[in-house]
Amino acid sequence: MRISDLLAIGELRLSLLTGDPATEFTGVHITDLPEPGRYLSGGELVLTGMMWRGTPDDAARFVAALVDAGVAALGAGQAWLGHIPADVVAACAEAGLTLIEVPTEVSFRTVAELVVPRLSGDVRDALGRHRRLLAAVAEGAALPELFALTAADLGVTGAVVSASGQVIVGSLEDPVRPARAYLTASRLPCLAGEHTIFGVGRGHRAAGWVLACDGDLMDRPDLGYELADCVALERSRMEEGRRVERRLAAQLVTAALAEAGPAELDAGLRTCGLDAAEPYAIVNVTVLPAGRPGGPDPVGGTDAAALGGQVVEELLGREVVAAVRPDGAVALVPLRGSTVSGVTERLRTGVEVLSALPGTRVCVGLSGALTGAAAVKGGAEEAGHARRLAEARGGGVVTSDEIYTHALLLATTPGDVRRSFADRLLAPLLDYDGRHQSELVRTLSTFLDCAGSWNACAERMHVHVNTVRYRIRRVEDLTGRDLSTMTDRVDFFLALRAG
Repeated sequence: MRISDLLAIGELRLSLLTGDPATEFTGVHITDLPEPGRYLSGGELVLTGMMWRGTPDDAARFVAALVDAGVAALGAGQAWLGHIPADVVAACAEAGLTLIEVPTEVSFRTVAELVVPRLSGDVRDALGRHRRLLAAVAEGAALPELFALTAADLGVTGAVVSASGQVIVGSLEDPVRPARAYLTASRLPCLAGEHTIFGVGRGHRAAGWVLACDGDLMDRPDLGYELADCVALERSRMEEGRRVERRLAAQLVTAALAEAGPAELDAGLRTCGLDAAEPYAIVNVTVLPAGRPGGPDPVGGTDAAALGGQVVEELLGREVVAAVRPDGAVALVPLRGSTVSGVTERLRTGVEVLSALPGTRVCVGLSGALTGAAAVKGGAEEAGHARRLAEARGGGVVTSDEIYTHALLLATTPGDVRRSFADRLLAPLLDYDGRHQSELVRTLSTFLDCAGSWNACAERMHVHVNTVRYRIRRVEDLTGRDLSTMTDRVDFFLALRAG
């Protein structure tokens, strides 16, 4: 059948926007998946409602996927966006893909039925699935309903979990296992025990979702891909709904750091869903490349703070919204029925799972419990200090209790200064240990940990007390310091932890 034959059907009122009306097609495929190429065999007229289009850049990717699959033409409906965006027309024209416009009042089913006799059973099934999915979306179905509907149509069971091992939809006895498999797999899909693991969407794995399908689908990956793409479509819709919430959170944090007036801050707190007397904590998060010093370095092309915001929202759930700032993603966490200790445990559990992702370190700082809008500024600064200490430690979760120690001073001191300080004091001892296979540095560290007790140090090191005395005198001789004074003990204590 030719495109011109369809255009000649008056009641359809189709319009040719680009391409050749003499183009022939051999079937119809209806899709709103962002990456439909794996379901296409070539020669089809693809009908789409353009639910996949979030930004103008999406058009070129979608059209490229159709061209690579050998699609004959594209029919774009107006129902979702109300018009055919210029970027879609331009992408088709540049790629040489025939594009027709389907009016809002004309259903894809009507168009498809004209060629149904030529379609395979698989394509008829796809049309049915698509109609049911669109109906569910139009009726405002939540993710669990869409997942159950699509999984039932495909004959696939399973669950969706976050990369940190928290169940999004479905049920799993051990959600951490598929999460770790997803984070460490060199290629997807892959097998993890009794599940086949698929990625959901194209984002960074640290903030990704994992589709764990029951059984081995490695010989039928198309089923998993289709289900994963349906979940990704719904996740994109959920993300759109959170943009306003993130903007409001950013406005509150910005106003607090600028020391805005009480009335403005109280109003900002209410717009973020917090009452004036309700306790909360503040989290500051970045995701950085492993082995690099702290800073705004991207991870796989993703901004460290933006990725940190995605990660903390996945770690703590939908009630938490992160504001992306230059010094990290900042989120206010309501302590409804919980405590700071409970939030800390949730964060540490999730970050420990994410640590399996090669080349990535998640750095989290958490303030103490706060109340009222006036506390936002201090809490944000406190969480920022804690996050910088987490970066200095190579990742993990640091609470406000940990920053009011020497560790914060070391973490905020430039690395070259710390190394120079440590080398100046410890180099003679390290050199002596290297030449004589002695244990002066270890003895010094244990002596300080034992608060200068000769007997406690000797007992811990399983040596005679006179051996400890001899080694400490040797340390003093080599460095010119006096370990009977508090000043020199403090210097050595800091040097041992700064190196």
